[in-house]
Amino acid sequence: MRLTLGPVLYNWPADEWSDFYARIADEAPVERVVVGEVVCSKRLPFYQSRIPEVVERLQRGGKDVVLASLGLVTLRRERKMLAELADSGLPVEVNDLTALRYLTPGTPFTVGPLVNVYNEGTLRFLAGRGATSLCLPPELAFSSVKTLAAAGAELGIALEAWAFGRLPLALSARCYHARLAGLAKDSCQFVCDADPDGLPVETLDGQPFLAINGVQTVSERWANLAGDLAPLADAGVGALRLSPHTGDMVEVARLFRATADGRMAPDEALAELTALAPERRFANGFLFGQAGSEWTH
Repeated sequence: MRLTLGPVLYNWPADEWSDFYARIADEAPVERVVVGEVVCSKRLPFYQSRIPEVVERLQRGGKDVVLASLGLVTLRRERKMLAELADSGLPVEVNDLTALRYLTPGTPFTVGPLVNVYNEGTLRFLAGRGATSLCLPPELAFSSVKTLAAAGAELGIALEAWAFGRLPLALSARCYHARLAGLAKDSCQFVCDADPDGLPVETLDGQPFLAINGVQTVSERWANLAGDLAPLADAGVGALRLSPHTGDMVEVARLFRATADGRMAPDEALAELTALAPERRFANGFLFGQAGSEWTH
């Protein structure tokens, strides 16, 4: 199985963002890295000038690099960003179908997990436009994964499963972080940078529920499919996506690499991943047709 490191979804300081990718380039056993802004276009100017250097560093480290498109396109400047991505010369990961307008039909591209691909017809349409790989929406159960993997094999589209990290659930035109701070979205003061893994949200009776990341809603629990790699492989999934968070993502990648290669038992990998961040709660319920927050191990 191949490993993909997804884009950083959170608002990290530019220096930390650059240092993170430098270490990934040199040390992480991943084959592909997705770079760019998916959640909020206002964050991009803080690190946009560093992207070429990061791409070059990752390529020197033997990684395939893909540029991510924004997940919710609403403004003219955001459409301009899509046009620039299409002209970059690098593969583009489509996270909003608006991006297809700027990609010449037949141009190879990848599809991110924010695009709702739930059936073979959608997969066939994307293949006809040039899609070469697709990260499945993380809410799919095994039965749907298996069906789409079979269709993907016929269409020549490689399928990837979201294997680690808080799950992307929704995007809004409003900014939760700004509203919580009593600010307007246009003058948010980038308060989301105080929560580099998202801000946990509780129900009225104090139970952990979700987390917010600017305009994005993510899961309170971290997805962790390290114990489920064998059935995923049997279903036809050829790659795993690790979503960047604070902590040792290089070690996370190493543990998934060892488990996927059969050099580490799944239970051992789960124990090691728990030890890396004992405060995190894991989940894999969606894969088994249960509530997404459930944990079967």
